[in-house]
Amino acid sequence: MAHALETSRQQKEKFLRAMHALQATSLHTLQVASPLLEQPGGLGLLTGSYLQQLAHQSQGLCVELGHVAHLLRFQQDQLLRRIPTPGGVRGLHCSLDDALYLTFDETPCVQILDLSGHLLHTLPCSLPGTGAFVSEDVTVTGSGLVLVSSLVHRAVYAFRHLSEASQGEWVKILTFESPRGLGVDALGRVLVADYVSGLVHSFSLGSSFKVMGLTSVPGLCGPRHVSCGPDWGFVVSEECGDVRLFGHAHQALGSLSSRLEYPFGNPAGICTDPEGNIIVVDEQLKEVTLFPQAGPPVRLVSKGLQRPTGVACASHGRLLVADNGDNCVKIFKYQM
Repeated sequence: MAHALETSRQQKEKFLRAMHALQATSLHTLQVASPLLEQPGGLGLLTGSYLQQLAHQSQGLCVELGHVAHLLRFQQDQLLRRIPTPGGVRGLHCSLDDALYLTFDETPCVQILDLSGHLLHTLPCSLPGTGAFVSEDVTVTGSGLVLVSSLVHRAVYAFRHLSEASQGEWVKILTFESPRGLGVDALGRVLVADYVSGLVHSFSLGSSFKVMGLTSVPGLCGPRHVSCGPDWGFVVSEECGDVRLFGHAHQALGSLSSRLEYPFGNPAGICTDPEGNIIVVDEQLKEVTLFPQAGPPVRLVSKGLQRPTGVACASHGRLLVADNGDNCVKIFKYQM
């Protein structure tokens, strides 16, 4: 451990020296070149080809320095805590106030916990006349409305509080062929990944759960999870396939694999952090990767996962990963 810390310290000192040398040389060159360039005599012995080469190299260096600045903000494999779960997790959502919402493979309820793992509340998943049901996924709207999807009932439900004394009830919002992943985009529209039909549905909810502006985006192959994306759009993970990107008007923007030539195994859970970075859990490769809006992918979790299926971001640079191989939610620190 001491050797690793000493090596890290030496690397940091070496990098700082290189950065200081680059800064000093740049300032010196600027001070010398500025008055000469202001003279009308031309460029001296500088040739056009040399200037073109210099401009190209400088552009490449600026890009690399931008990547360096980006990478310095992240950490890898820093596990903070494990939160045990009663079986496999199906749906995972972290609200703006850092409340953790979970649905499970065999337990018909939504559990609400804090990030220390303390149970805050339980919402039983039960319908009058049909009994308990297992929820596929869970999300929370900006107004605090809890939504779940059910494959068995082919529907999306919202939880309605009746009174302080009652437990509340689930209200059917819409019926779909095979609703799996749920999300809410930056405009407040509800997103539903319809697995078998290869669709993502988008709609707004008005008063009394009135559905408005229902739109369906076709052409997907096994959409599994859906989340808000950069620039007011949304992103979708396809089972054993790819991660697809869409704009604010539902226009297709390509995929992460085609943009970056990145080989996915089985992309599962997906989310977007406050900086617009897309984060993907790969169930087959057992890793979590961050895809910035500019620059190469960053592997945030490369070890210690058994069967990761879901991911969400919390405040203070924390990352929540549902690991069904260990029956727990693992909390990592991924930002400095």
